[in-house]
Amino acid sequence: MIKRVAILGSSGSIGKTTLRIIQQYKKEFTLEAITVNSDISSLRRQIAQFKPNKIAVVDKEAGKRFSADASKVRCAYCGIDGLNKIASDKDVDIVVIAISGSIALHPLLAAIEAGKQIALANKEAIVMAGSIITERLKNSTAKLIPVDSEQSAIFQCLEGKKDKPRKIYLTASGGPLYDLPIKDFKYLKPRDVLRHPRWKMGKKITVDSSTLMNKGLEVIESMWLFNTAASRIQVLIHSQAIIHSMVEFIDGVVLAQLGVTDMALPIQYGLSYPSRLENKKYCLDFLKTGNLTFRKADTRKFPCLDFAYQAAKDGGSLPAVMNAANEEAVKAFLDERISFIGIPRVIETIMSKHKIIKRPGINSILASDSWAREEAKRLIDNYVYRLPRTVNHYGERLAVHRKR
Repeated sequence: MIKRVAILGSSGSIGKTTLRIIQQYKKEFTLEAITVNSDISSLRRQIAQFKPNKIAVVDKEAGKRFSADASKVRCAYCGIDGLNKIASDKDVDIVVIAISGSIALHPLLAAIEAGKQIALANKEAIVMAGSIITERLKNSTAKLIPVDSEQSAIFQCLEGKKDKPRKIYLTASGGPLYDLPIKDFKYLKPRDVLRHPRWKMGKKITVDSSTLMNKGLEVIESMWLFNTAASRIQVLIHSQAIIHSMVEFIDGVVLAQLGVTDMALPIQYGLSYPSRLENKKYCLDFLKTGNLTFRKADTRKFPCLDFAYQAAKDGGSLPAVMNAANEEAVKAFLDERISFIGIPRVIETIMSKHKIIKRPGINSILASDSWAREEAKRLIDNYVYRLPRTVNHYGERLAVHRKR
């Protein structure tokens, strides 16, 4: 039976790769629905090529520009409600969540409630509300398949195993800055940070990769997805990006998932699960891979990873606050309103001001998210004059101190 797919975020890199896979496997998949935030040009091209039945435009002003074309689809929605409707649509079998940021939380919950197979390429929703999401998954027929290369690797290594892992190794390429001297960080512009050596990704996730916040988000995500304490998750710098992550069991055996550096592989598995589809394009040639090396993550240069471990340890509302502060800081950096070294400074400051809610419900999480964004925006507006210098960026480790 052909599976009907909805892609939330069809204009981004994950969404476009998913469309190519659907096109490649026409006997397996058909496109039922797509959503974009504001990229109407991409939406029009995708409608003309794939002819989905339903679409949603999140940005309301962009939705007005598309209104004249709405007759080309059966259903056209606007705003966040549109995401939720498509995520839970009765005609959809697989929901690909390819949108970044906290906006994915509500459509993810909607897809879980509707019992969908969910190919999840978003970290932030689980970072914000991991306990709520995992609890709702337990009470739903939904199946969540992680699509990020690292989470997909862990998922595949653990598939069919009854034993819990003793340790999880999350690999990271290190991004474009790992070997750059820290003294040069203050001169970095967005164009420097967006030149990732291994992966072609969206701007936000590429900046997160450069600060190692992306890996920090994955630590928290892995903690919830695989029911593992953050202390049992170790980040390794693996610049070749051939091993996508590893799992160690109690007897010392380590399973690793290897593959070429292309997001098509985990996305394809997220769509075809529990089956695998033949694909001769992505074959790993071991005679050409060269040496596979590993290094310890340098949290003195990249303190965002430590912030994530601290948020995982303290839990409650703190991960949501950290995530919101990071989103605002990254946006400000991309807009050239703060420097690259300002990103961790903003995050640390907002985390330190937050009074943690230990067992937050969804409303408390959303309130904490909103509070952190407003605080971060105020801090960014006064960045040059008021942001305190921390010793992290000059080579000394600094723990996150929070006001109780």
